[in-house]
Amino acid sequence: MTVEKALEILKSYSCLEVKLVESEADKKELQTAIKQIVDLSEYENLGICADSLELAFQGLSSYLAALGYDNNLEMASLPPQEKAVYLKFNTQKQSHYLDSYDGDYRGVLISCQSEDDKIAGTYGYFPLDLF
Repeated sequence: MTVEKALEILKSYSCLEVKLVESEADKKELQTAIKQIVDLSEYENLGICADSLELAFQGLSSYLAALGYDNNLEMASLPPQEKAVYLKFNTQKQSHYLDSYDGDYRGVLISCQSEDDKIAGTYGYFPLDLF
């Protein structure tokens, strides 16, 4: 897959309306595109909006594993949450931020940090269970 095609796929999921992954082929294509652009970026911030801390943590863990990162964050170290959450994770610093979330979106935002303006950008929302 070319970089241009990978970016086109990611950008098609980056809009005001959440786009659903409609087939297994679309899922594989999206996974490949994400991995390709992440490989070209220096580091990423993952922003996860989920109905619960458990779902956010599961989503974060699966994305980090798929993208080749160790997940040193333990769910037990996070303060309990009763409502929807926003969990942000910086892959460079291996640090996180957790807060309650009142918005309607659910899924994962990936903000790629790169000196290459073609690669740098925020993409998503992607499904929590994409990986």
